[in-house]
Amino acid sequence: MEDEEPTTAEALMRSRFAAFRADDASWLLRTWHPSTRPASLDLDGNPRWRGLQIVDTVGGCADDHEGIVEFRATYLEAGRVGVLHERSRFVREGGRWYYLDGVVRSGTADDASG
Repeated sequence: MEDEEPTTAEALMRSRFAAFRADDASWLLRTWHPSTRPASLDLDGNPRWRGLQIVDTVGGCADDHEGIVEFRATYLEAGRVGVLHERSRFVREGGRWYYLDGVVRSGTADDASG
C-alpha cells in the first residue's frame, strides 16, 4: 500500500485506515506487530469505511519508540452509519512503526441515527 514507511504512529494509523478502505490485508498484516498479529485477516464482509478523525495523539513521533493514536472512523453498514472509536497503541522497532493493539472507546452503532 505504501511506497515509504510511515515515520510517525499517526501516519501509520492513516495508512492502515486507507488499507481497510482498499481491502489491503497484506499491508494491515505487515504493519501489525508480530506479538499481536493474527495469522490471517479476512476482510470479506467488512463495512464500507468512510472517514477518519484523529482525536488525540501521545508520542509516536519519528524519534519515539511508542505512541498512542485515538481516532474515530466512520463506516456504512447495512445502510446505517456507524462509528468506531478506538485508542490504539503503536511501537517502533527497527525503524518501523507497528500497530500493537487498541481499546474500543464506544459502540460501533451511531446512536444519533435512530
